[in-house]
Amino acid sequence: MTITRSPEELTVPRDPATLNRLLFVKLMPLLIAAYVLSFLDRTNIALAKHQLDVDLGISAAAYGLGAGLFFLTYALSEVPSNLIMHRVGARFWIARIMVTWGLISAAMAFVQGETSFYVLRLLLGIAEAGLFPGVMLYLTYWFGREQRARATGYFLLGVCFANIIGGPLGAALMQMDGLMGWHGWQWMFMLEGLPAVFFAYVVWKKLPDRPSKAPWLSPAEAEQIERQLASEAEEGAGHSGHSLKQCLTPQILLAIFVYFCHQITIYTVIFFLPGIIGKYGDLSVLQIGFLTSLPWLAAAAGAIVLPRFASTAQRARRILVSGLLTMALGLAIASQAGPVLSLLGFCLSALMFFVVQSIIFLYPASRLKGAALAGGLGFVNSCGLLGGFFGPSVMGMIEQSTGNAVNGLKFIAVVLVVAALAALRLRQGHERNSAKGGALNDAQRQSA
Repeated sequence: MTITRSPEELTVPRDPATLNRLLFVKLMPLLIAAYVLSFLDRTNIALAKHQLDVDLGISAAAYGLGAGLFFLTYALSEVPSNLIMHRVGARFWIARIMVTWGLISAAMAFVQGETSFYVLRLLLGIAEAGLFPGVMLYLTYWFGREQRARATGYFLLGVCFANIIGGPLGAALMQMDGLMGWHGWQWMFMLEGLPAVFFAYVVWKKLPDRPSKAPWLSPAEAEQIERQLASEAEEGAGHSGHSLKQCLTPQILLAIFVYFCHQITIYTVIFFLPGIIGKYGDLSVLQIGFLTSLPWLAAAAGAIVLPRFASTAQRARRILVSGLLTMALGLAIASQAGPVLSLLGFCLSALMFFVVQSIIFLYPASRLKGAALAGGLGFVNSCGLLGGFFGPSVMGMIEQSTGNAVNGLKFIAVVLVVAALAALRLRQGHERNSAKGGALNDAQRQSA
């Protein structure tokens, strides 16, 4: 039942808590669903790893390289994609992204060998580029500092849901092996790729570009949201946040380094966890799929519960550092223990995956505005996602040379400890301005 408001009520904005709840209800389900589909199509090759080797002769090293190649073109295309979205609007651009990646993901069903595998992974990276930083930019149009980490955490649930359902769903689709002469992995790529094309129409019809374009907000409410966010942007970025050169400041480069280390971990687990679990014993593809989903249940719990506590700059930094250390501890356990404790280690690490990621993007968003914010978020995501190339590629080489993928987990645990030490130095833009204001006030008091 739709509740209508009288003309008198439309002139008075709803209270902030009610308005925030409305924004979450109207926006987040669409964005989460889009991210679920993107991750299904980006990572479903993990379940096909063994079959690609058997049917096409794609080795572990070639698989790791192909898994990582996606991130090279993805990274190169992020900044231009976000700048285009800033100009043409989120509704059109996100729908365009979904159509192209859905078609190319479905085309993975026609891979013939290593070369076509590499080419399609490169094309998929170009097609999907811009979705994540585009949504990070889009959230700055709707949510203030206190709510943005929570909104980002909810958005990242898409990764969790994709990996929770992706294992069992992909395994079930691969049971279609032999139907109409196709391999199971071919059916999986085709039937998981096409839904993105159809969902693009829903995004086009339902996702408003900005508060002023939302039919479910009154003009007064839209104006209130946009005025408040503009004020926050001015406070955080100061007078220099419009320049793209601000993307090269020490603080943003530090955020990029932390994000790079984080992404190494995420994509190593995504692309190699099914293979690691497959060596626990005599397990069917369906059993591997269900066990693979367990760490992502932990990741979903973390994304739902913890980002809301990052409501101040100090809390955000403490959660970020402790999250990185928790991820390192989980991988250290997974690299040393037997099957049960190893899986628990992966769950412990995954608990903090999207808590950490939801906080990292607060730092560049607090220091940039305008076109620099659009390009800057794309730049941060581009550089960070090179970890998605580095991690799987290194893991593939380690597995090829040692015969055991878990040996690479020790290296990644050390990388995460270094990232935690670096994160201690991160500061949000309004912290900088508050510190300057405090120093100025002290100087004025002393001169008086």
